[in-house]
Amino acid sequence: MGWTLLGRKLGMTRVYNDDDVSVPVTVVAVGPCVVTQIKTEETDGYNAVQVGFDDVKPRNATFPIIGHDAKAKTGPKRVHREFRVDDPSEYELGQTLGIELFENTAYIDVTGVSKGKGFQGTMKRHNFKGQPATHGTERKHRSPGSIGGHGTNLGTGPKILKGKKMAGHMGAERCTVRSLDVVKVLPDKGVVLVKGPVPGPATGILELRLPTRLRKGKNVRQAEVAG
Repeated sequence: MGWTLLGRKLGMTRVYNDDDVSVPVTVVAVGPCVVTQIKTEETDGYNAVQVGFDDVKPRNATFPIIGHDAKAKTGPKRVHREFRVDDPSEYELGQTLGIELFENTAYIDVTGVSKGKGFQGTMKRHNFKGQPATHGTERKHRSPGSIGGHGTNLGTGPKILKGKKMAGHMGAERCTVRSLDVVKVLPDKGVVLVKGPVPGPATGILELRLPTRLRKGKNVRQAEVAG
């Protein structure tokens, strides 16, 4: 298990590679993240490291957060996340983790909260094709159709099976985009350019970690970059 860094999505732009091909990228301001707590099997039952990101004024923080982060000799942070590690002794309380960790990786996994879409119908939420446009269909073109066939007891029960795809709240969910290309790292500006879109709106908080699933071709490139 590797490190996890926190960052803020700034927006999207494009860059040109060596072949003069336009590559869409997301600009993410990464860190610096401070180690605010180290958990071990002896004290907490598992090994993990908690990091804090984004300074916040003490008047806008709570006393528990101020006291918690003060143990790491740092000011209160707006966001805290923890990640599992195999050996917590590699980290120190108050240690700063920065963008330099991206220098030895070609791919990363990005986790965030997707944009909220509000209450949506089945065509937008679940990609249903809708009802026929002709043959007597009248003002029902975007309706989901019959749902009784998914009732309990062969459709004669008093309720619908759990998980039935119907209209409802869409988005605003934690989701992960895996194995995104690290196009460019700009340490002087504290940003990293990641190929393609990532979850959430601009200014949203993101978690960036080492990839957990890589196909054969990407595994080879990752090994080359890692040295």
